[in-house]
Amino acid sequence: MLDADFFRRWMTATAASVEREADRLTALDSPIGDADHGSNLRRGFAAVTATLEKEAPDTPGGVLTVSGRQLISTVGGASGPLYGTLLRRTGKALGDAAEVSEAEFATAFRTGVEAVMTLGGAAPGDKTMIDALLPAVDALGDGFGAARTAAEQGALATTPLQARKGRASYLGERSIGHQDPGATSAALLVAALTEAHGD
Repeated sequence: MLDADFFRRWMTATAASVEREADRLTALDSPIGDADHGSNLRRGFAAVTATLEKEAPDTPGGVLTVSGRQLISTVGGASGPLYGTLLRRTGKALGDAAEVSEAEFATAFRTGVEAVMTLGGAAPGDKTMIDALLPAVDALGDGFGAARTAAEQGALATTPLQARKGRASYLGERSIGHQDPGATSAALLVAALTEAHGD
């Protein structure tokens, strides 16, 4: 079973990973975006960990709802509302339970991913974070390691795609050949699940 501590560890591991990879995320964002994806997420997840140290909600849903709200209020650009929605909707779907099973988390996470798809209007193949998140959700039934692999493969698979959503879509064919920064950061979020779980 997964408790509030697990979800706090997930957010802390994500923040550490984003801190390590921020320059790479910004480099990926530079040719097809605003060159601020890494710095925006670094600021957002640092704020999340600081907030969780102060508030420390005692349910999985509470941890994710607070984290999502913090991202929406501190991250500029599109990534704040998208990641914030992902975590908030996942948290709300988990409800007030003190512990949740991996299967319950997988179901809630799918709800969060679907909310992101609705908000951003993105579908698989549009060269967005959805290309990493949806394969991860589909693989979660086989464990966090499987989800991590699926997300990383999904992010890599965005490279030959032409962007159809977001800032990169303005570039048309010039977006081809660049790995999507949103899908890359989404893969970091999923990979952090395995760290939190100790896999």
